[in-house]
Amino acid sequence: MDKKIIAFFNDNYSAEKAVKELRERGIKGEISILAKHKVKDQQNGEGENNSNYPVELSYEKQNLADGTIIGGTLGGLSGLALGAGLFIIPGAGPIIAAGPLAGILTGTLTGGVAGGLIDYGIPEEHSKYYEQQLHAGNFITIINCSEKDKDNVIKILRENNAKEVKEH
Repeated sequence: MDKKIIAFFNDNYSAEKAVKELRERGIKGEISILAKHKVKDQQNGEGENNSNYPVELSYEKQNLADGTIIGGTLGGLSGLALGAGLFIIPGAGPIIAAGPLAGILTGTLTGGVAGGLIDYGIPEEHSKYYEQQLHAGNFITIINCSEKDKDNVIKILRENNAKEVKEH
């Protein structure tokens, strides 16, 4: 039976690094990321911490129809960017979604992010909490993995600064 592991990150750098490491360590399964339209880039080109450097995403030059996200956010996620898109969700505003969850959100615009998470198989009470975390500015990763990979996935997420990890 597959498990859904959900983690919250403060910044896109940590979320992208965790997903990259999951793939490099051979973790199979679907990975989705949700983010608000504003991000903080935690690392500049030299690897120094720059946590107070806000980056506002500009969508006007992006081709969201083919799934490309330009500007560094979610762009480093090989294999995820193909399913990425920007959604204007009532009550949530602009949300970037990458991975299988992006496809589900396209059909749940009236149910908001929580509605999409419910459709993805996450219980309603948890989905509402996760939507609140998104509104609070957290980056949310959702990993569908096998039971045998579950502990390794959780370990990798925590090693990459996930501030909270949940299992469903």
